[in-house]
Amino acid sequence: LRDYQHPRQIVKLAGLSLKENTSGKHKGQTKITKRGRKKLRALLFRAAMILVAKNKAFKALHLYYTTRAQNPLKKMQSLIALCNKLIRILFSIGKKQFTFQEDKMLKDIPHMATFVAHESVA
Repeated sequence: LRDYQHPRQIVKLAGLSLKENTSGKHKGQTKITKRGRKKLRALLFRAAMILVAKNKAFKALHLYYTTRAQNPLKKMQSLIALCNKLIRILFSIGKKQFTFQEDKMLKDIPHMATFVAHESVA
């Protein structure tokens, strides 16, 4: 991690960068580039799957992404977004040497604080 200045560099290395397939007036779908390390991408995806199943914070984030009113993501899109989130978290932990706290992660995301409070009441 010392060789990288920003987590976007690792996202690009994994091939999880987004690209839009457009040409002229045609506006296509946005997909991941897959121009990177296939095994790293597969490892991150498997880790995201386990985190959604076992971790309270990632499960809440996945639920929010797939059920939000504006621009809800499909399940696979949500998992890719969580892979990117995992890269950013691991990068920060590696650089700043702190422990991961689920509650702090959710409180740092403004729209998630109200979403989690609303879900716990229901």
